[in-house]
Amino acid sequence: MTKGVGGSTAEIELAKLSDMTAGVAPIAKQEFQARIAKAVQLMAEQGLAAAYLNAGTNLYYFTGTRWGASERMVGALLLADGSLNYIAPHFEISTLEGYMLIEGQVHGWQEHESPYELFGELLNSKGIVDGKIGLDESCPFFISDGLAQAAPAYDYVNAKAITAGCRSNKSVTEIALLQRAKDMTLEVHKAAAAILRPGISTDEVTTFIDQAHRAVGAPKGSYFCIVLFGEDTAYPHGVKSPKDLEQNDMVLIDTGCQLEGYNSDITRSYVFGEPNDRQREVWNIEKAAQAAGFDAAQLGEPCAIVDGMARAHLVEQGFGPAYEVPGLPHRTGHGIGLDIHEWPYLVASDKTPLDVGMCFSNEPMICIPGEFGIRLEDHFYMTESGPKWFTEPSLSIDDPFG
Repeated sequence: MTKGVGGSTAEIELAKLSDMTAGVAPIAKQEFQARIAKAVQLMAEQGLAAAYLNAGTNLYYFTGTRWGASERMVGALLLADGSLNYIAPHFEISTLEGYMLIEGQVHGWQEHESPYELFGELLNSKGIVDGKIGLDESCPFFISDGLAQAAPAYDYVNAKAITAGCRSNKSVTEIALLQRAKDMTLEVHKAAAAILRPGISTDEVTTFIDQAHRAVGAPKGSYFCIVLFGEDTAYPHGVKSPKDLEQNDMVLIDTGCQLEGYNSDITRSYVFGEPNDRQREVWNIEKAAQAAGFDAAQLGEPCAIVDGMARAHLVEQGFGPAYEVPGLPHRTGHGIGLDIHEWPYLVASDKTPLDVGMCFSNEPMICIPGEFGIRLEDHFYMTESGPKWFTEPSLSIDDPFG
């Protein structure tokens, strides 16, 4: 039997878990202010008169204001002098002010009024009558279209150079939050593996993982959870009707949580029972591909090289080529932070040079339709001496958790 897999119960495993968030340091106000200062510098380099930050992770990253995006325009206009001007429905102003960390004037619009016209009036009132205005790349079309029609004097451009230009390089505090979130999820993985038994459903495991995340200190439980058994593991994001667990099935569990908004995202693949020769061979190839990608991640190299080296190893072993299956049908990895998938990406088209503070998943999955799939997903971050794992990769198919 695979070590650490099966033999326990949900009650026993939950009782073993405890809150792991002691000593966690949230992002301080001074760090938000430093982020704004860097954004202003990048805006000057890009020739932007202002940048709009829409509700969501970009608004939070720069202002500390947590607000979810909806059909109503809520966000902040960052000016070249570093000042913030918030835009929100009038009835939300007092609520927004309660969430605000970096203060700024709030400009409200009544329900029958146009926030896009208000946006143009605000720019005019600040002496900005034309020029380039950066729009948060997550800004929905209805906002960008509304602005273009209501305030056509401006050249609206993608603000990714500002948002990604700041967010891609994590601070020491951000890396510490990511580290703790991943440590928490790895303990949840171990507990989930222990409760497996023949006939258990994916729903039961998913429910347990949510409870376990709460037990280790994630207030909202699992941010997401994918649980797959047997042939279903060949499909990266699952199937419509997942099967229950059977003896000697491949198991794939991909899950994560959030800590102060920062994400974990770890996948483990192993066998419930005794691995056969085919499962063992493919598992070892997957592990070697993950290692090849990690070794390629050196400062100054393009992000694409990580995908290229991991994929090259798989091709050498008879998988692929390119995105063909049996093989790796998706990119090797993604950036991670306040968004579970964010820039830059470990994919052939991303030539962004690897730099200190960048954080990535490394998950060159092998999909074999009709048989099984194996994804080993761990994350690493770039240091001045090269890549460093947040969590150590699985030891072996016989002892996945070491």
